[in-house]
Amino acid sequence: MVFMDYAANFWQANRLLAQACLQHPFVQGLATGQLSVERFADYIGQDSFFLQSFARAYSLAAAKAPNWASVCTFHQLAGGVIQELQLHQAFAADWQVDLNVVQPNPATQRYTDFLQLTAWSSDLGTLAAAMAPCMRLYAYLGQNLASTQAASQRYSAWIETYSSNEFEALVRQLEQLVNQHSYNLASAAQAYRYAMQCEYDFFEAVWSN
Repeated sequence: MVFMDYAANFWQANRLLAQACLQHPFVQGLATGQLSVERFADYIGQDSFFLQSFARAYSLAAAKAPNWASVCTFHQLAGGVIQELQLHQAFAADWQVDLNVVQPNPATQRYTDFLQLTAWSSDLGTLAAAMAPCMRLYAYLGQNLASTQAASQRYSAWIETYSSNEFEALVRQLEQLVNQHSYNLASAAQAYRYAMQCEYDFFEAVWSN
């Protein structure tokens, strides 16, 4: 059987959007440390709301998985999201953000609605493809920012998390699941593209708010 790296193909097809995210002033503000605390606090609240939906999507993916190995991997990935949420809780405590009262902005709501609809109604490959951009994009951003960050600053912990080998390992696990379960390639490619656009819109929303 010929191995097809669908996840890599989807990523390459959306590199311009990924680069636009990297160059976005919100992301560049993380690199320089010049992003306002107010914007970062808003981001933490919105991203925490999103990550809760992301964890639920992983659980639904595990329920759809056709073999035990995939079930276990999806549950491991959900555990990684819980660790991310713990990091966000630490940030929230530092910046006095009450995560229990966060109201999603329209971009966050649109993204989470898309994830939940895909999780409940689409095939496993399409769902994995809808989730992969978030993971691969954040690794891409973290690794790029780590290479340009001049010195430790208030957002260094964020950069260190997403540039870490541990996070890259989680990304590759999900991409392997995309490759294993993507049979409806048109649907998977469309979901990947939509999710990547949602990522850009997410940054734009917390920057413009």
